[in-house]
Amino acid sequence: MKKILDFITEEMKQAFVACGYDESYARVTLSNRPDLCEYQCNGAMAAAKAYKMKPIDIANGVVEKLQGSRYFEEVNAVMPGFINLKISGDFLAEYMNGMAAGEKLGMDTVAEPKTVIVDYGGANVAKPLHVGHLRAAVIGEAIKRMGRYVGHTVIGDVHLGDWGLQMGLIIEELKDRQPDLPYFDESFTGEYPEEAPFTISELEEIYPAASGKSKVDEAFKERAQEATFKLQSGYAPYRAIWNHIMNVSLKDLKKNYANLNVEFDLWKGESDAQPYIPGMIQDFIDKGLAYESQGALVVDIAEEKDTKELPPCIVRKSDGAALYATSDLATIVEREKDYKPDHYIYVVDKRQDLHFTSVFRVAKKAGIVAPDRRMDFVGFGTMNGKDGKPFKTREGGVMRLENLIADISEAAYNRIMENRTVSEEEAKETAKIVGLAALKYGDLSNQATKDYVFDIERFTSFEGNTGPYVLYTIARINSILKKYAETCEVAEDTTILAPGGEPEKTLMLSLSRFSEVMLGSFEELAPHKICAYIFELSNALNHFYHETRIIAEEDKKKQAGYIGLVTLTRNVLLTCIDLLGFEAPERM
Repeated sequence: MKKILDFITEEMKQAFVACGYDESYARVTLSNRPDLCEYQCNGAMAAAKAYKMKPIDIANGVVEKLQGSRYFEEVNAVMPGFINLKISGDFLAEYMNGMAAGEKLGMDTVAEPKTVIVDYGGANVAKPLHVGHLRAAVIGEAIKRMGRYVGHTVIGDVHLGDWGLQMGLIIEELKDRQPDLPYFDESFTGEYPEEAPFTISELEEIYPAASGKSKVDEAFKERAQEATFKLQSGYAPYRAIWNHIMNVSLKDLKKNYANLNVEFDLWKGESDAQPYIPGMIQDFIDKGLAYESQGALVVDIAEEKDTKELPPCIVRKSDGAALYATSDLATIVEREKDYKPDHYIYVVDKRQDLHFTSVFRVAKKAGIVAPDRRMDFVGFGTMNGKDGKPFKTREGGVMRLENLIADISEAAYNRIMENRTVSEEEAKETAKIVGLAALKYGDLSNQATKDYVFDIERFTSFEGNTGPYVLYTIARINSILKKYAETCEVAEDTTILAPGGEPEKTLMLSLSRFSEVMLGSFEELAPHKICAYIFELSNALNHFYHETRIIAEEDKKKQAGYIGLVTLTRNVLLTCIDLLGFEAPERM
């Protein structure tokens, strides 16, 4: 089923052409003056210049052609040449019923499905997830789900940090603490233990201790660098420790991401890209792209269109070591071999903008990907405390993500208990769902590039532009449907009728924009637009609820139409929150 805007635009094109004007002027948009009309066309203004006519004369001619159209109940030309449109109630009802009966709520999936890689998460092994990992996980998960819903094949990759100096630091700290382990006995020739010599709790304590030591003990730092080199060169004892680190960390990371309702298709890391680096570097040299600069190997990325100077991309340090850019480029080589994606999306802190500009340009310049390959960097801002600074614990440290989730769930629980209508046990289960919705919606409702303030009181409020408000709206619909089933004669036919008043029509108009919002939000990689939409839709539903006698309506056909309308609203809201990565409780 076409977007409602497509139906309207097609009708407008025919009217322009019938008047002798080019159809390109027939662009229809949502009205910026909803008090006057629902949609508008300003094409007569632009056409006036081309056809050397008064805009109002063009508009009047087009309006005359639109008289009697089944799509509009009112069409007006307004000085100096605007065309104001109000949608026909019968057509709107027809569209609603098409949505209710259609797969994916009547949305046509994309005409040309693509294979898309979404690189998000970016956690480091051996370290717990903290608040700094929240935005990458939440935004990336939403974009992945949005892409799948509109019809693309989308692959989510966590892209772990699993190959850097932190590994050498852990190995050397372990060596200082447990020197008798077989990994540090050069004469050992047996099988290494299957059991890791540390728990996740011990591992998470080992790394910061080692990191702190390396800042004050130069000899220890050099040992760690040597251990990292030996690991990356394939030294068997250190590879065995690395495997332990990976196994213990992955188990914990998967549990914590699952608590956030985030899932990855690939659990790849920087280590997976390492085999591709030597050949890739040699290819850069053979093509004359890489050259030596102060001992390092670099590739120029500057282009004539640049408004500021961009430094070359370093692909190999003077000591022969690879950098993040090298690893990211090699990862693209691997992805091209395994998946041949049509579209790359990286969800990373916006301060990495220059890094990804460099990586994308080198990838295209070197022919790793085609010059027209779509490669998007979704750079996100920081989550700040009320003081405007990056969010910290009360003690000033970095908060673990699981503690943040626990805090917001507790706040949601307290809100639910203020007006308790459920048991304490049910309130606790509901609070987990509401808390996660509050956390994710609080993040996603902001444009990704912008910083935002984490306000637990506002995020968990059941009023205003919040996740709990949307969930409360869904719970309200559930309550209406339950009451209808229990107290009314249930109709088999819940065909939605033409709106009988403004609240009903406003709700229908909001619902009718579903396809447009879904397709546009993914194209723009903008989950915040889905949040804005469901807030608008929730407001429309609640306005309709307060102004309409649903359960008390005596006209059974009209009542059944109301039930069909609120059921459709619930299905749209449930679909949208699923794309944003959270769910709704049955009641609140």
